[in-house]
Amino acid sequence: MKMDVNKMMKQVQKMQADMAKAQEELAAEVVEASAGGGMVTVKVSGALEIVEIKIAPAAIDPDDAEMLEDLVLAAVNEGVRAAQALADSRMQGAMGPMAGMGGMGGLGLPGF
Repeated sequence: MKMDVNKMMKQVQKMQADMAKAQEELAAEVVEASAGGGMVTVKVSGALEIVEIKIAPAAIDPDDAEMLEDLVLAAVNEGVRAAQALADSRMQGAMGPMAGMGGMGGLGLPGF
């Protein structure tokens, strides 16, 4: 089987452009997660940056700072997981046919 190098290079260039576009779009996307029945809410961008944390006044108990710390930690971790899942999904879509080959690693290129 003869490989058409020009065709493969065009596919790689298109995939790179699609991935760059997907990364731009992800930076504008935001997912939300909460803990403690909504006592702590966190918003995380598709670029995995925490963009907002909201804490309900009822969650602020000076005698139990540890509970609030746990709620913030749980909400942040859930938000990051949700944002990562969104990013993974979008990047798989941008990779198109390459995704089925294990991404660029399917081409045997190191680091991909």
